[in-house]
Amino acid sequence: METSQENPAGPWPRGEVLSSDCPSRRLLGDITSKWGVLVLISLAGGPLRWSGLLRAIGGISEKMLAQTLRTFEADGLVLRDARPVVPPHVVYSLTAEGREVTALLLPLVEWAQDHVAAPGTGAGPGGDA
Repeated sequence: METSQENPAGPWPRGEVLSSDCPSRRLLGDITSKWGVLVLISLAGGPLRWSGLLRAIGGISEKMLAQTLRTFEADGLVLRDARPVVPPHVVYSLTAEGREVTALLLPLVEWAQDHVAAPGTGAGPGGDA
């Protein structure tokens, strides 16, 4: 009779994301970073220019926006379309993989917005402190 050992960390179907050597950790970190999530959900509504992203994401610095976009472009999640005109015209959009991961993030963002504690109360929408 075979016995199955249960993973104490959770029912992961594949991969070793809990291992410090797992290469998916870097990608997961890029996607779930504070600015990463906000850039992806900003682009969920369609392509945006640099200035549109900067306006859409309150509090992001130009440096962090540039870094996040470069990282996502390297990860294959964001497409940078630079048009050869003066002044430069650059449009950012989600790739197919970017749309796929953003579709998974949107419910998490909605959940966070629904469950954030009311300022000064320490209680979420359910009223529990």
